[in-house]
Amino acid sequence: MYKLATLTTITALSLGAFQSAAATELQVSTWAGPNHGVNTIVWPTWASWVEEATEGRVTVNVVHDMGPPDAQMELIADGVADVTWLFHGLMPGRFELTKLPELPTFEDFSSEAASVAYWRTHNEYLAQAGEHRGVEVIGVGVHGPGSLFLDESIDSLDDLDGKRVRIGGGIMADISYALELTGVALPPASTYEAATQGVIDGAMLTLEGLKSFRLAEVLPYTVQMPGGFYRGSFSLVINPDTWASLSDEDRAAIEEVSGERLSRLFGYMMDVVDVRGIEFAEQQGNTFIELPDEEVERFQQMASELPGAWFETAGAKGVDGEAARGYFLEQLDAVGEEEGLSADEVIDPGV
Repeated sequence: MYKLATLTTITALSLGAFQSAAATELQVSTWAGPNHGVNTIVWPTWASWVEEATEGRVTVNVVHDMGPPDAQMELIADGVADVTWLFHGLMPGRFELTKLPELPTFEDFSSEAASVAYWRTHNEYLAQAGEHRGVEVIGVGVHGPGSLFLDESIDSLDDLDGKRVRIGGGIMADISYALELTGVALPPASTYEAATQGVIDGAMLTLEGLKSFRLAEVLPYTVQMPGGFYRGSFSLVINPDTWASLSDEDRAAIEEVSGERLSRLFGYMMDVVDVRGIEFAEQQGNTFIELPDEEVERFQQMASELPGAWFETAGAKGVDGEAARGYFLEQLDAVGEEEGLSADEVIDPGV
């Protein structure tokens, strides 16, 4: 009986130690408000995918407010957290190739399609330049049509001259300069307060910001451009040491639910929350402004030099910019013909 009890105890202890060693929790640092789509849709869904794919050996814990948006890259590189999402425009000088999907196209396409096309282009052309050195990229994303939210209505682009408008970097900054705006660099979460205090007259953001950052409450006029004034570029990254510490089996399992699939999920989320942002703004009685055709043509002319400037930047980093953009646009068309995510494949408390 003593031997049996001892054997049972040793077996239980060994099993407990094995389970403890085998279980890995990935700590996700996230920013933006808790009601933002990345926090209500992307992270919960990916966490579910990861846990299922690894048969429970890897779980995901999401932690808010570990640092401001522009500090997330450093948090992951230093190992303070394991995973995060980056908005490249908040780190000027570090990211230049990521401006590719931000360039205005004046065509309508889904964020889901753009995010998948971006992932494929990142792997084919952009990753080689090493802009994400210090972290491992597990997904990329593109937000919806960038719009201009204002405190008063306008009839032409001339009415924007000198207006103080929140910007976030990237192509957005180039666009604001072309429009002769006075750009005010602010993270999205600070925009509501800046608008209520009269620090800014407007903001450049995606349509989801009307609800997730409550901008429809303080900036009741939304100026839209076909295809958007710009798009926004994101990446989802993991600490290299954390990635290397996982077993080959678990890395392979997580890769199956990351990469293109995670990128698709990010884009799907952006499409969903843009629709909800518009609905929220309409409930607030907001006005949506479509400028006359001649004003659209003026803006197209203003933006016409942006691709060429990006080609030069890409070339200086050893990347064929024209080929990369051509490939991105080709993939954009191809993904548009593919089957996208459906609502029953994601976790979405807003449904």
